Formats: sequence, C-alpha cells, structure tokens
Amino acid sequence: MDHPRRAFLETLLTTATPSGFEAAGQRHWIDYVEAFADDVRTDAYGNAVAVLEGGESTVALAGHSDEIGYMVRDIEDTGAIRMTAIGGADRTVSKGQHVRIHTDDGPVPGVIGQTAIHMRDREDESLEDISDQHVDIGAGDADEAATMVERGDPITVEQTINDLANDRIAARGLDNRIGVWAAAEGLRRAANADPDATVYAVSTVQEEVGLQGAKMVGFDLDPDVVIATDVTHATDAPGTPSGEKNGIELGGGPVVTRGSANHPRVVRAAREVAADADIEVQLQAAGSRTGTDADAFYTARGGTPSLNLGVPNRYMHTPVEVLDLDDLDATAMLLGAFAAAADEFKFDVDL
Repeated sequence: MDHPRRAFLETLLTTATPSGFEAAGQRHWIDYVEAFADDVRTDAYGNAVAVLEGGESTVALAGHSDEIGYMVRDIEDTGAIRMTAIGGADRTVSKGQHVRIHTDDGPVPGVIGQTAIHMRDREDESLEDISDQHVDIGAGDADEAATMVERGDPITVEQTINDLANDRIAARGLDNRIGVWAAAEGLRRAANADPDATVYAVSTVQEEVGLQGAKMVGFDLDPDVVIATDVTHATDAPGTPSGEKNGIELGGGPVVTRGSANHPRVVRAAREVAADADIEVQLQAAGSRTGTDADAFYTARGGTPSLNLGVPNRYMHTPVEVLDLDDLDATAMLLGAFAAAADEFKFDVDL
C-alpha cells in the first residue's frame, strides 16, 4: 500500500467514530474523495455520497463509517462513570482498557476499572455486563466529574495501530473504517478507468445500531446495483469453535457472499470481474442475513440488486482486530473494476 493510501487509512482508524458521532471521520472521508469525485453530498444524519458522473446506469460502492463503543450513562457519587454500550461492544475485553470520553470540550482520558486479581473471588470469575462496569477519570466526586463529562458523551477504547508480520495490521475499529476506505479507493480507481456508468461511493452512518444509515441513503440514492463492503470473520485463528468455521482465511482475498441479500447475478458479475482482473476471491455462505448494510440496501426501494463483499478480519469487535493489507487492497481493486464494468451486466433474475 503506497503512502497516500496508508495515510488515509491511518487517519480513518485514528479518528473516533462511534455510532451517532461519525462527523469527524466523515469530514476526513469527504476531504479525500473530493480530489477525484465530481460532487460530494451529505444528508441530515451525515451519510456521505461521492459521485462520479457517467451514464444512466448507477452503481454504488458502500461502507459504514461508524464503530462500536460506549457512552456515559450516569455519574456516581464517587465520580465513577457508568456506561452503556454503543452497538455490539464485547464485555469480555473492556476491563483494564484505556479509553477516551469525547466531550464538546475535547477528549477526557480514563480507564475501565478492573478489580485486582489479588482481591477477586477466585471461585467467581463471572463477567460483568457493560452496564455494571465503570470508567475512572480520576475525579474525586460526582461534582468534579460533572465538570468534565456529561451523560451521553461517547467513549472509545484508546488503541494504536500496530504493524504485524506479513503486511498485516492490528487496530481498533477496522470494522468498518476499512469499508469506507475501500469504497473511496474503489471510486478513485473507477475514475481512472473512465466508466460508462455513474458511480457512487457511499460512507454510511449508524450501521452498528441497526443499519440505519443504509436505510436512509439506500432509499434516497436508488442505485441499479450496490456493493456493501464490510469486515467478515476469518476463522483461521486458534480458538474458533468448530461450528463457526467458514473456511475464510486472512490473505485469501476478498470474500464474495452468497445467499440472502446477495443477488445471484451480482455475485456472478463480481466473480467474473475478479477472474478477469486476476483477483483471488473467497466465498461465504449467508443462509439468512449478512449482518451488514447489504441487508438494508437490498430492500430499501422495492428491491436493489446487492452484494456483501467482505474483508477477512480476526477478533471482530475487540480493540485488536487484525487484517491483511493485501486483502484490503485487492478489495478496492475489485470494487474499482466492478464499477468500471457494471454497465456490461444485467441484474435481473431469470424466471
């Protein structure tokens, strides 16, 4: 990955974007796509759409900008902060983490407390719910804490981006800043190919709390076809239950999902485009739902041919998610090639 692309990825990953509070990340995304898009527009909730003008047919490349996190629920007399979850926050990895509480006056550092092992009941190692955990910001009492934070302030885990061996990285919130990175990069690469279709790159909000942004922008945009890029579980790490194994590996390439929201003609087109571009892809089964924005896009306006394109990811919804940068780059390459060739395909089902 060259320096401008890596710098853009790092900017996205180091900007806090918990669901409902995505504006800072969306501004960075808009700054990037404005260099090659013909137009960029936003809506009332912050969904962002970059447009590459072309013919009448339209293709959308989408990702969601938000990440999971926490929120200030209450302040106790001691000054301790009680939390509620934003999205699918994992209670098993929260304790002992450094966090930032994002206030109107700037970030406030804190830690999620954990009783020392010396003091815990060794016969009771049950896990507390997020609502029973607390953030320590160093305040002496409730009055002091109330001068620093307010109920409803979002909270994110404080983590760095670490480069691992074999061109892999670990970071918080790869789910799904990598999706909006890929959508932007797909648009840039499509622009270089001068596509016949009009191409949209879409950065949605509030996916982690119910696919809300995709419901909004999917209806408004009404594209002919949409690819929603998100992380998907790589099950090649130790500890994966056998019943959850799906054959997806880090470094194996983008993941084309089959079933449920995934239109069979779009699946076929993506595989053909990948083969023509010499991009290795993996396949994934979605018997009922994908759990991604594709589930909202495909029914947003009477039926929109859609595909969930996955980037293999280990340790999802933890502060140490891991992906292979070659998989991510290949995903952007596939999105760009698909957008450039989309005008050649028909997406009706043969009956």
